[in-house]
Amino acid sequence: MENTMPRWAIMKAEGEAEAFRYNIHKELEGTEEQALAVMLRLIDTYAQALTKAGRHRQKRRVFRVSERSYVVRVEDRLSSYEAHFTLAELIADTHDDGLPSSASGSMQGP
Repeated sequence: MENTMPRWAIMKAEGEAEAFRYNIHKELEGTEEQALAVMLRLIDTYAQALTKAGRHRQKRRVFRVSERSYVVRVEDRLSSYEAHFTLAELIADTHDDGLPSSASGSMQGP
């Protein structure tokens, strides 16, 4: 079994209330600390304080839900929206001999 670095995904959900869209924004390898640093840089640049027209947004707030989960809330004059970023660790993969094929740890399929 090959010794590889943990694999991570930065999950992003954005939208308004029931219209949230979820996706894997970025996949990366490295330690948890390295992956978290990448996610925090992404959060810091997401919907920055200035609009494309160079105007200041009314509010841009970042909430920490947990050590691996953050919500960015952006409010402009006429709208508001949120994005939820979560750092997820890859724990099962049917195409990787170094990982189990199920979340329960089984090396075989269900």
